[in-house]
Amino acid sequence: MLLLALDTATPAVTVALHDGTRVLAESRQVDARRHGELLLPAVDRVLAEAGRKLDDVSDIVAGVGPGPYTGLRVGLVTAATFGAVLGVPVHGLCSLDGLAHASGLTGPFVAATDARRKEVYWARYEAGPATSGSAPRLITRLSEPAVDRPADIADQVAGVPAVGAGAVLYDTVFTGLRREAPEHQSAGALAALAVAKLAAGEELPAPQPMYLRRPDAQVPANYKVVTPR
Repeated sequence: MLLLALDTATPAVTVALHDGTRVLAESRQVDARRHGELLLPAVDRVLAEAGRKLDDVSDIVAGVGPGPYTGLRVGLVTAATFGAVLGVPVHGLCSLDGLAHASGLTGPFVAATDARRKEVYWARYEAGPATSGSAPRLITRLSEPAVDRPADIADQVAGVPAVGAGAVLYDTVFTGLRREAPEHQSAGALAALAVAKLAAGEELPAPQPMYLRRPDAQVPANYKVVTPR
């Protein structure tokens, strides 16, 4: 197996290669405005660092969000294009799941990313029981991903261990913030989670975007269609 993982659902443009045992190479650049510009060079860089070619890839996994429309679609369209050209399966994984997996936390906790508009994308998690050998614990999502204003969920997250840029941004609400945990998404963690789930016989979801709300750009209410005579 050679799995290519990528995620553009957050400001982190991140790519990784995983051979089924370990992460061979990874790239992560945090820039909320340059997803389309940074993604393909990151893929080239990761392949070169691992000494592999794109034709060697056997599986692709893409973070499906939740995230803003513009950034999220860059990664999903790229993953779908690679899959079609290479003739390999393309899987989807919730981006919050990758962030939670990277945290290393075991008890109940929350992962949150910045959703803009003074909101966060978030979900509750816990890690499963330890497995034999070196296999990682599989995290379990306890709630569906949601988008909320931090003040509206303060009573639900107060004191609960929390990870992610959303928790960092609103640390007066996410009072259980674990600052030592990763703040941004990691394609390496997303790849490791995908490999573990596939090894456990789980079927990964299709790479369909998880937006949770309407795009920022919308047609004006009084928009008139002008047709030529």
